[in-house]
Amino acid sequence: MAEKKIAPFGAWKSPITPDLIVAETIMLREVTVDGADVYWLELRPKEGGRYVVVRRSPDGRTSDVTPPGFNARTTVHEYGGGSYLPANGVLYFSNFEDQRLYRQTADSEPQPLTPEADLRYADAVLDAKRGRLICVREDHRDASREAVNTIVGVDAEQGGEGDVLVGGNDFYSNPRLTADGPRLAWLAWNHPNMPWDGTELWVAGVNDDGSLRNPRLVAGGPKESIFQPEWSPDGSLYFVSDRSGWWNLYRWNGEEVQPLWETTSEFGLPQWVFGMRTYAVMANGGLVSSYEDEGESKLAVIEPDSGRRREIHTPYTDITGLRVHDNKAVFLGASPTEATAVVELDLETGANEVLRRSSNVEIEDGYISVAEEIEFPTEGDATAYAFYYPTTNKDYRAPDGERPPLLVISHGGPTSASSSEMNLSIQFWTSRGIAVVDVNYGGSTGHGREYRERLNGKWGIVDIDDCVNAARYLVGRGDVDGERLAIRGGSAGGYTTLASLAFREVFKAGASYFGVSDLEALAKDTHKFESRYLDGLIGPYPERRDLYVERSPIHHVEGFKAPMIVLQGLEDKVVPPDQAEVIVEALRKKGIPVAYLPFEGEQHGFRRAETIKKALGGELYFYSRIFGFDPPDSAEPVEIENF
Repeated sequence: MAEKKIAPFGAWKSPITPDLIVAETIMLREVTVDGADVYWLELRPKEGGRYVVVRRSPDGRTSDVTPPGFNARTTVHEYGGGSYLPANGVLYFSNFEDQRLYRQTADSEPQPLTPEADLRYADAVLDAKRGRLICVREDHRDASREAVNTIVGVDAEQGGEGDVLVGGNDFYSNPRLTADGPRLAWLAWNHPNMPWDGTELWVAGVNDDGSLRNPRLVAGGPKESIFQPEWSPDGSLYFVSDRSGWWNLYRWNGEEVQPLWETTSEFGLPQWVFGMRTYAVMANGGLVSSYEDEGESKLAVIEPDSGRRREIHTPYTDITGLRVHDNKAVFLGASPTEATAVVELDLETGANEVLRRSSNVEIEDGYISVAEEIEFPTEGDATAYAFYYPTTNKDYRAPDGERPPLLVISHGGPTSASSSEMNLSIQFWTSRGIAVVDVNYGGSTGHGREYRERLNGKWGIVDIDDCVNAARYLVGRGDVDGERLAIRGGSAGGYTTLASLAFREVFKAGASYFGVSDLEALAKDTHKFESRYLDGLIGPYPERRDLYVERSPIHHVEGFKAPMIVLQGLEDKVVPPDQAEVIVEALRKKGIPVAYLPFEGEQHGFRRAETIKKALGGELYFYSRIFGFDPPDSAEPVEIENF
């Protein structure tokens, strides 16, 4: 074994470069099946962030279905999801550029179904008996009012804007038909709730003319979150509810709701996008389900009538998007050493086959940092959670006595969660000698409703406490250098980053990706889906305007002392660019070192290869200047004002 080179932490040369990450990596989304065909979405940075529907046929052939010039992405709720539906060999999808629904057969170009109007569609299901799609529609045609969300029926061949079937609520999702089409189920909720706060599960009969009759509330309410309703072949309705404090599985038999598995594990997810799934119904009425248990996804087959459960052991610690066909489960699977892949698993033998990998990069184990789940004490005698990634590079070691810088990641949402799946963007840092801790602060999902509600009324307090205490915990263990702590995050995580630097003096640098600097401005200028989100996280606006001012970094510039790099998409409708621009200008005037990287053509979350490369390279260069090491690669310099 060759002797390791000695170099300071941060200055290690790594094979995991920005070029390699964008050249060989895609993002995988929304697995589904149509007969024996398996479909999924690929987000391709090298194609300008285009979403492409891909089909794998039973003979093993894989082909693109979405032709060049089309982008299968909806912007309902701005975040989208549920953007396509393959049904009986026909593909229906929402096109990003015009948000129209399209119909595509195997031998033709996509044809528009919906008119040229400010209408958006998502989460479709085929009503074959009546020749229509039933889906969520978001109507933006009246700019003087908030967008109107409804469930509509759209003729599957002739098209049209859609006939409203259900309306009156602020939000809808998951329209689902029984196999023979006589009953429709759906979820609904209203401001100020988000879907993880409280939703309602409704069922109605479907008349021969397509109209609905006798709508009935089955479960849910303002304090009960329902997730993913699905019909069984026998006509019973499965769904996930957190009525016990944990998202568990239930069944409605037409008269009463029965628990299928009561446990302190999570079978649900925060519904940021349409089409999220944690379980699938098999032809015999049984379920195959993933669930979160102690930071890892597990997989089980459940027999609802007998109550028997059979765990299926897999190499994957993160399992989402479950579908089933021919006694095989198809899902997105990942582990600490494997990036996300489309996986097909035999439910009898447990044998699995990878159908598509998000990355074809083959990296030696000696450069891969494996996540360690840590629990650490935090304010209020509480326990918080995180994944810690130590520095790992088989070619290097640091000088004796040196400890590595630490990069604290505050995830977005904030109602979301980090997982232990192998992420090349994290390995980019650890393989260069910068340790990473990815914090599941109070408010994160995966640990029950009580943990999720720790953030209620306390955004900008609990999240900061937990990020600070994660860093202090690792400093106390002797893992990292307490004088070289940095924090980074995107969106809500960008807010936590900015707030941590404004209100604490723990971190020596920060990187905000499209982060929130002015909570009041966000309350006044954001999209419908999140327009009342802050009511729960902070307080009602304008009644509690004092809290919005008190917790907004822009109003506490005097607290900033550490250098910042700010990165922003200029077409972001969720966190508008002025959120970045005002904080950058304020730091300039105060004399704080600040770098600003705006990106034309990017929305909320970077999708283009050139953007991802420039962002990673620029952030590395920024830390190298702040923490005093020579970057191992020829990182493109960024201007750091006041430095």
